[in-house]
Amino acid sequence: MTDIPIARLTAIMARLRDPVHGCEWDSVQTFETIAPYTIEEAYEVADAIHRGDVAELRDELGDLLLQVVFHSRIAEEAGHFALPDVIASISDKMERRHPHIFGEAENGGHHLWEQIKAAERGAKGHESALAGVALGLPALLRAEKLQKRAARTGFDWPDPSGARAKIDEELAEVEAATTPEHRAEEIGDLLFAVVNWARKHGIDPEAALRGANAKFERRFKAMEDEAGDAFEGLDLDAKEALWVSAKAQG
Repeated sequence: MTDIPIARLTAIMARLRDPVHGCEWDSVQTFETIAPYTIEEAYEVADAIHRGDVAELRDELGDLLLQVVFHSRIAEEAGHFALPDVIASISDKMERRHPHIFGEAENGGHHLWEQIKAAERGAKGHESALAGVALGLPALLRAEKLQKRAARTGFDWPDPSGARAKIDEELAEVEAATTPEHRAEEIGDLLFAVVNWARKHGIDPEAALRGANAKFERRFKAMEDEAGDAFEGLDLDAKEALWVSAKAQG
């Protein structure tokens, strides 16, 4: 029963990719052109989860699954691998990383998972502890992952105070920058330091920023609603008063 829907989906994708009778858009896509849609669909899954919309989550998971099928079809056409190979690969990986469930290891958990991942990176010839952190990740998320990898080697502040002091240091360097290029570099360092401080407090910086974005959108919309058509013509002091009012509403 579970094989029938996925077989139908792979057949649909094969038809769409047919160079003669397929879809004029789907048939010309590549890994590179599809990658942005893959990232977008992953975020739409996360958004449906955040909103608690189970029906939407079902649809968005379908869209994300389509991306896996799409990439697999492109790879199959090029003779690299097919969807069954993808499924077999992740199945093997899950069993390998859970020897306490599928093997003979007595103890497991996250620590063992990380040990096995590190061994896999070594087997692939990745010598650095930072190897394998995907370049395509959102910058805040990638910064956090890089910092966590470094922390496992002992390169980490012992408590949040060190990370907090680094923010002051980086902020001073931003203010001392004399060129736009230098200032951009130092702002990047400042953002990296803020991610580190959040991590030391056990806060997910990506989730925290999403929350801040949502709060800003909500309050800005309240400002627009209160001012109506006159909003854009108001001076900054009037808009600031509207902002204070919106903040008081939550």
